[in-house]
Amino acid sequence: MEIEFHFLNPQSISSAPVPVPAMLHRDYTLDLPDECLSLVFNSLSQSDRNKCSLVCHRWYRVEGQSRQRLSLHAASALEPLLPTLLTRFDSVTKLALKNDRRTDSISDDSLSFISTKLPRLTRLKLRSCKQITEQGISALATNCRWLRKISCASCSFGPSALAAILTSCPLLEDLSLKRLRGVINKGNGYTNSAEELLIGAGFTGSDSLRSICLKDLYNAQCFVQFLAGCKNLRTIKILRCSGPWDGSLDEISSRVPGITEVHLEKLQVSDKGLFCLSKCTDLEILHIVKTPECTDAGIAEIASKCHMLRKLHIDGWRTNRIGDLGLIEISKGCPKLQELVLVGVNPTFRSLDPIAGNCRQLERLAMCGCETVGDSEVACLGARCTMLRKLCIKGCPVSDNGLAALAQGCPSLVKVKLKRCGAVTPKCIEWLRAIRGEGFSISLDTMESQQEQDMDIVVGNETGGGDQMAEMIDGMATMDLTTGSQVAQQPRGGRMRALMLVAIRRFSGGAGPSGSNGANPGDNPPSA
Repeated sequence: MEIEFHFLNPQSISSAPVPVPAMLHRDYTLDLPDECLSLVFNSLSQSDRNKCSLVCHRWYRVEGQSRQRLSLHAASALEPLLPTLLTRFDSVTKLALKNDRRTDSISDDSLSFISTKLPRLTRLKLRSCKQITEQGISALATNCRWLRKISCASCSFGPSALAAILTSCPLLEDLSLKRLRGVINKGNGYTNSAEELLIGAGFTGSDSLRSICLKDLYNAQCFVQFLAGCKNLRTIKILRCSGPWDGSLDEISSRVPGITEVHLEKLQVSDKGLFCLSKCTDLEILHIVKTPECTDAGIAEIASKCHMLRKLHIDGWRTNRIGDLGLIEISKGCPKLQELVLVGVNPTFRSLDPIAGNCRQLERLAMCGCETVGDSEVACLGARCTMLRKLCIKGCPVSDNGLAALAQGCPSLVKVKLKRCGAVTPKCIEWLRAIRGEGFSISLDTMESQQEQDMDIVVGNETGGGDQMAEMIDGMATMDLTTGSQVAQQPRGGRMRALMLVAIRRFSGGAGPSGSNGANPGDNPPSA
């Protein structure tokens, strides 16, 4: 058989385009109205929306008009771009203006312009906008009367701006004030406090405000009269604010007894303040973090009156002023407790046993830095906490024997997290994972494993590096170090030399400074 090859002459090929069916050129999205296309955009992620806006002019327009959430870097360089941006994104209801602390932010005129272009704002977040003053905030409050949530952090405006917000935004529900430089004492340049300005404006309280957060403020007590006038207030978070707070909590709880959530962190508050909070009998969530003046007596008073308590977080700061006595009262008075977090508190079997027996709805338990939580306490939890779903133990003297109780106990348990529990071995973790089967998650993070990872990075691929690190970790507890008093008496250079000599004697196989093999007459013989 003969095969003939025919080659085409390039000059004989027509340059006319090959006809394509018209239906392949049709854009079917043109049949969708803009409203339907905007619904599609609203179901996409942020990155996907940005990509879709570059497809064509129509998608660019519809995507901008349908966007409701916008975050901008509020540096001064943004001001020339605001007219174009706000013309495109004219339906935004949630706006975040964030700036870094080293650059100048947008000015009052820019904020006023934003408020006129976006009058339907419901949420506003300001971060490090230092050039915004009371004038800009007043214009914003006047134009955006639909605001429901405002968060301000690291800004420079003072009490008069807050008075304008509270008097001009009748729908405000959530207010967060953090690191405001303008809220300071009268002696530093301000003649009026927020309290006086609100009273002067005829403002006695907000019926819509339900949550307020005060953080890192020097004179936050000036808001007490305002808070006490908010009859529907439900959540109060006072974090790292200076000054005594017992009297303020007394006034707030007496006039607003319907509070259900309270967060206190690093405050000058004592048992007297907790006694005042016990007036809020509907209290469901209570966080007491690093308040060293609070003791078992205050916790007991809360437990005796707040029977609706569901979540309790206590960070005792290792002061040993909150312990078994307070937790026993919690077990008696708070049967609906679902979440318990103990940090720097030392509970024992004496308190954990009644909690496991009486708080039958307990689902989440975390114990961090609890020196008295050992195998017997974990065994008690495994035997009696039938509804427990998540357990976190960090820095507690728990071993494999205690975790063995979780093999058959806690039938609802789905997640266990262990950290810095040196007596727990990976073998026990694997055994528990095999016993509990699928649907059960357990993790172990020890300091030894972290140290091994760090040393592997330093040693690299050197021969014997892993064995040397393991030997170092095993020998850290038995190192023959100089006593604390002896080290304290030595100068800085002498202490470092002493520590280095001990390390060389312990881990070096070569000649040491005291002999041919680095051994001293008083050293212990090496183990086999």
